[in-house]
Amino acid sequence: MNFCVILVRPRDPNNIGACARAMSNFGLSDLRVVEPFAPVWREATSAVGAGDIMQNAKQLDSLDEALHDTTFSLAATALRNRGIVQEVITLPHLNERLKELPTQKVALVFGNEKTGLSNEDIERCDAILNIPTVAKQPSINLAQAVILTCYELSRRDDFTPLRSVNETEDQPTDRQREMFLNAVEKLCEKTDLRNDLSLTQRKSFLRQMCARHPLSTVQLFFLKTLVDRLNQRL
Repeated sequence: MNFCVILVRPRDPNNIGACARAMSNFGLSDLRVVEPFAPVWREATSAVGAGDIMQNAKQLDSLDEALHDTTFSLAATALRNRGIVQEVITLPHLNERLKELPTQKVALVFGNEKTGLSNEDIERCDAILNIPTVAKQPSINLAQAVILTCYELSRRDDFTPLRSVNETEDQPTDRQREMFLNAVEKLCEKTDLRNDLSLTQRKSFLRQMCARHPLSTVQLFFLKTLVDRLNQRL
């Protein structure tokens, strides 16, 4: 499933840049901007750190044009004072609802910072995306709304992060752990550390410690080298 973010008549270049950054953080790249205020748009596209997303963003004259190749569209809006007739999907249930769609291109449509989406813009979309808030403060800053939505999308089953815990560092083998524990045991003997325990008990204690706080192979061998050098000096 592919996504595009559509900003309708945005007015703040910092918000536009922050939206692009949020998209980049969570793997989205298709940014479309409808009727941006020209000076603001020029400033936003030249913003430092905005990267390829800003440089490749499409400037369009209407929401119709922005939606032309999408198969399902969501208008992000607060519900207060709105005559909503479409399906309302709250952000925590977004991924669950998307699983039901036989669709390829989903549009996430956001309005400008001051007035949000117009009624006409909302009616043009297939459904409403609502980010639940307390009644006292029903609206959310544009960039915050985009980053919350992008984060929620990153929780999809098919989302692949750039890095994950299991991918970043190899885990040591049992033999490598035992080599480290033997070196630590030797140091304990030389320094009378935990001599209240028997050899078997001390080994068990060290194993439990490693199990509770697993080390990567690189980390384990760094510590083993440190322990070996201490053993050599004692």
